[in-house]
Amino acid sequence: MYKYKRVKNQAPLLECNDRFILSIDNHQEIIEALADFAKKQKIKAGVIEGIGAISEATFRFLDPATKKYVDKTFEEQMEITNLTGNISVKDGEPYLHVHLTCSRRDYTCVGGHLLRARINGACELLVTDFGQTQVGRRFDEETGLNLYDF
Repeated sequence: MYKYKRVKNQAPLLECNDRFILSIDNHQEIIEALADFAKKQKIKAGVIEGIGAISEATFRFLDPATKKYVDKTFEEQMEITNLTGNISVKDGEPYLHVHLTCSRRDYTCVGGHLLRARINGACELLVTDFGQTQVGRRFDEETGLNLYDF
């Protein structure tokens, strides 16, 4: 599903524990692979960044007026120009909040909150684990979002 290399923190004054260089295998689904990785590595708080190529992606948009989600799927080859997100914990499981921007063949971009994306080519990520820090999530009625719970 993926391969990774752990890079030990060389700066002990930083709050992070470890960094990982992660390569998700071709044709795998990004969120599924990241959730598996975070669970196996016991990451309770961290950040994700990366690039790659995909053949399909489903994005989610929250309409703040109705608090309803609108999902849209794009089925075409696209370059990941930016993948950024964070890892926290909700109901005892890794909770991924990932945004993705992709470049299309005509050089326009699509993006947003990522629900799922299938790799077609490569996906190269950096994951920073914040060590013993744990950040939870709670549902907020006002916004309709799962917000950080400190």
